[in-house]
Amino acid sequence: MPSEAAAKLSPIHAVDSGIVESPFYIPMTGPAARPRRALKHNDTFVVLDSHGDIGASAGGPDGLFNADTRYLARLELTLDDVQPLLLGSNLRDDNSTLTVDLTNPDIYQNNRLVLAKDMLHIVRTFFLWHGTAYQRIGVQNHGEAPASFDLTLKFDNDFADLFEVRGSKRAHRGVATSRLVGPSDAALEYTGLDHTPRSTMVHFDPKPTRLSANMATYHLELAPQESTSLFVAATCNAAVGHRPPPFFRSLLALRREMRNFSRGATSIETSNDIFNEVLCQSMADLNMLMTDTPQGRYPYAGIPWYSTTFGRDGLITALQMLWIDPRVARGVLKRLAAFQAKSVDPLSDAEPGKILHEMRGGEMAALREVPFAQYYGSVDSTPLFVLLAGLYIERTGDDATLAELWPAIEAGLAWIDGPGDPDRDGFVEYQRATDEGLQNQGWKDSYDAIFHADGQLAKGNIALAEVQGYVYAAKLLASRLAMRMNQHDRARRLEAEAQALQDKFEQAFWCEEIGTYAIALDGNKLPCAVRTSNAGQVLFTGIAREDRARLVAADLMRPHFFTGWGIRTVARGEPRYNPMSYHDGSIWPHDNALIALGLARYGLKHSVEAVFKGLFDTAAYMDLRRLPELFCGFQREKRRGPTLYPVACAPQAWASATPFTLLEAALGIEFDAARGEIRFRNPRLPAFLNEVILRDLRLGDSSVDLRLRKHHDDVSLEILRTRGKIQVSIVLTH
Repeated sequence: MPSEAAAKLSPIHAVDSGIVESPFYIPMTGPAARPRRALKHNDTFVVLDSHGDIGASAGGPDGLFNADTRYLARLELTLDDVQPLLLGSNLRDDNSTLTVDLTNPDIYQNNRLVLAKDMLHIVRTFFLWHGTAYQRIGVQNHGEAPASFDLTLKFDNDFADLFEVRGSKRAHRGVATSRLVGPSDAALEYTGLDHTPRSTMVHFDPKPTRLSANMATYHLELAPQESTSLFVAATCNAAVGHRPPPFFRSLLALRREMRNFSRGATSIETSNDIFNEVLCQSMADLNMLMTDTPQGRYPYAGIPWYSTTFGRDGLITALQMLWIDPRVARGVLKRLAAFQAKSVDPLSDAEPGKILHEMRGGEMAALREVPFAQYYGSVDSTPLFVLLAGLYIERTGDDATLAELWPAIEAGLAWIDGPGDPDRDGFVEYQRATDEGLQNQGWKDSYDAIFHADGQLAKGNIALAEVQGYVYAAKLLASRLAMRMNQHDRARRLEAEAQALQDKFEQAFWCEEIGTYAIALDGNKLPCAVRTSNAGQVLFTGIAREDRARLVAADLMRPHFFTGWGIRTVARGEPRYNPMSYHDGSIWPHDNALIALGLARYGLKHSVEAVFKGLFDTAAYMDLRRLPELFCGFQREKRRGPTLYPVACAPQAWASATPFTLLEAALGIEFDAARGEIRFRNPRLPAFLNEVILRDLRLGDSSVDLRLRKHHDDVSLEILRTRGKIQVSIVLTH
């Protein structure tokens, strides 16, 4: 998962007769009193409730956050000390703004009704721009009499580290203060134990009737139909007296930036209006999660817990988006190359050549109270880095970037063959260097995710099935990269190593008794003979033997795996199966997307169609048509939607990219930069799609607009427009 510390919701487990929480466990103590909405811009994000408040209702990770620190923990609006009534709450389609419509309840003073309900219309509009949370409060009196009332904003902050918000306890904290710095400004300040000063400047326009260090009150007198506007801006780490740019100027700049981001990416339109909504929401979420870094744009993993650089998540998201917008892959590869480990550091699980798992900028990371300032506890980020580099170069022909990345690719390959294989048995393995690190270091990183057929947890150096597939694909692709670099001997060695790994993998991981690949080998080289979705990701990389791939695929589509919504992480009936768990029976959209690519690789388009339809139906039921990080693995029932997982991140980058990956798998899209050719291999559209139009599908400096139409089980291709020299074809193979 993106998750660092496995934990996201790592289940609690018993020790002796007590219950102990897993490290970095994210508690869920009760339901959210109000739905939450999130906005993000670069390193800043905000979580508000449906009323537009922060910290006014229980059960949500509310706050304005920047670089893993909360900069506003409370922002609550009241009318004459009572909460307004909610009319509606809506995110703009491009995720740029949240708009909340409110009205007043019946307001009494001294047992006398002074303002009847539904007389005031209050519109709160929020957005983020360059470290500042902007809010406009528009108020209009729709009554027939004048309205006299107090509108109050209560604000405060704790400067909590994100890990504290998630539930970590700290024995000691820094010192926080709040003060006025003028008639319209308040400063919330904190000096942490890391000696880093942090501050939030809160600016009001016009100046409030009354302002204290934690409360602003406007006394408003509105004639019938009269309206007024109030503006609030909270800026992270601004100098005292800082005045942010005005609301409307900043909003226009934000929307201009968002339009520019979408230029250059392929646009998709289909015959299904609901699927169009799913695609639009997914692209809007991906654009929101993109963050400008010194190395390029990078998709942060998810909100609220993973809004930072994650290696595995960024790599897989870029892979999923490669056919639509290869620029994402370039930014991901350059950033991860810049932070590739150069030395050994056991606390951060760093070894030379290893690719980053995650990085954190908060106080607890700076003090090493958590090991994630720059943390490398991921066994798959390094082979995925090499794999993505190969796919990116083949997609684009970008030899200049290849030359820039080649030292990092070679360093990654050296880690794979060196520290990544500590016992030199030919398999890449993991075991955390210290007890502070992640216990499991694949994408299923919960403490209980890797286990044997009797339910016992795997121990020792663990070799995951899908990771060997990543290494196999990475070496084949690196072989072709070496040929481009005129390193022919290196290319031949890499190809031979991949072929040797494929043979060795089949011998060690295939479990005849369960008809699929083991999830892992433990430290004693014993296979964990459990039916899991990891075997599906084995298909994605092509390491699986053809006949066995078909057996795996058939098993994945049986009811113990496939629920009708998607493929479970662990098959029903296996030990530790729990459809409400994080990794042991739930359904992850990105996992299904990679499995779909694997099914397509082996020509199993009927199965691709089933997975595609299940996740499309899931998205149709979801709020905003947004696929979450994961959902529960209960069997589908007629006239009922899927079951949500309580603390799943939404949006989550690789979940948001999933609809595009499913379309890629169904259409069999391939790019040949050397020949200037785009191919659709055995394309097949699911029943809910009769037509797909792709505009500005790019290959090098050329692009094409095209239409694909469904004809029973066949698909036709129509070229609408070309720019430059490009060839497009349908390839049918059996």
